[in-house]
Parts: sequence; structure tokens; C-alpha cells
Amino acid sequence: MKLIELPYAIDALEPVISAQTLSFHHGKHLQTYVDNLNKLIAGTEYETMPLEQIVSKAPAGPLFNNAGQVLNHNMYFTQFSPNPATAPTGRLAAQIEKQWGSVDAFKAEFEAKGVGLFGSGWVWLQSDASGELSIAQYANADNPVAHGFKPLLTFDVWEHAYYLDYQNRRAAQLKELWKIVEWKVIESRYNP
Repeated sequence: MKLIELPYAIDALEPVISAQTLSFHHGKHLQTYVDNLNKLIAGTEYETMPLEQIVSKAPAGPLFNNAGQVLNHNMYFTQFSPNPATAPTGRLAAQIEKQWGSVDAFKAEFEAKGVGLFGSGWVWLQSDASGELSIAQYANADNPVAHGFKPLLTFDVWEHAYYLDYQNRRAAQLKELWKIVEWKVIESRYNP
């Protein structure tokens, strides 16, 4: 596994995510998970598996934790853009409106679930095989792949993801992240 390259400049997401936060979160924090994962899979059956397969097959413990965190962070960092499409369209928009009534109602529930997750973890928009959407809270490195769902959108609610920019104001960070979500990426995850 290699550290993913960011699809934007290190300072491109400011002021929502600062260059300092991105430098630590991507360049140091995620790099550590990648390094740990590579050590754990070396010489094992997991060495040649795609990341999602490792996550779905790994037993609980260090292998799952590091693989899960690499997957979670890869999806997190690649869903943002400095000039994003600011609202979902097409099938995804229709499904969100069908299930929540509006995109704003969806965002409100998503933020509430992010704020309400005790401790560290992730809030996800996920879909099942039929295209039904749900919002899920997963602690630590857990994610939709481990539960048979397709991951679409995620906000990191570990404090390291926002503390330099928002201190302990998790809710403020969650509200700001919508400004940089690239809905075209989320739609591509929903529409393979």
C-alpha cells in the first residue's frame, strides 16, 4: 500500500481544513497507518489483496484497525475539493430526497449522528445492494465495508481531524465540511 496523493494542494481546502491540519492528518497520521499495514501484511495472504478485501476479511485487531483506517482516510481525503459541486444530483439526489425529504434534512441528521458518536470514529452515508441509503456511526476504524455496505461519504470525528482548526467544536467542523464535499465523487461511488 502507498500513501494516497491528495487531489488538491495542501492549502486548497482552507479555511475549512487548514494546511497544518492536512499536513499532520494526511502526511503523518495516515502515513503511519499505511506503514503499519504494510508491516502487518508482509508475507501473508493479505499482501496482494485490494484494501477493501483486507477490511472485509481481516479479524478484529491490529490488521483490521490499520486497514480500516487506511480505507476510511482514503475515502475521506478524496471526497473533497476546493471548488466542489455543492449539491448532489441525479439518482443520489433523488434517493436522498425520497428517504429524508430534502438534502438539508439529510445533512442535519448526518451532522447529529456525527456529533452524537461517543469517543472517536466516523459517520458515514452508506448504501445497501438495492441502493437504499442509511447514515451510520462507526467507532474507531470500523466502516461500512466491514458490515456489507457500500461506503459513499464520511466525516472523520476523531479529534485529530479537527482539533487544530476547531478545538473541541466537533459540530462546527461537521457543518463546515459540507462546503468542500465534492458531490460528483459521492455520486460516482453510488453509481459505479
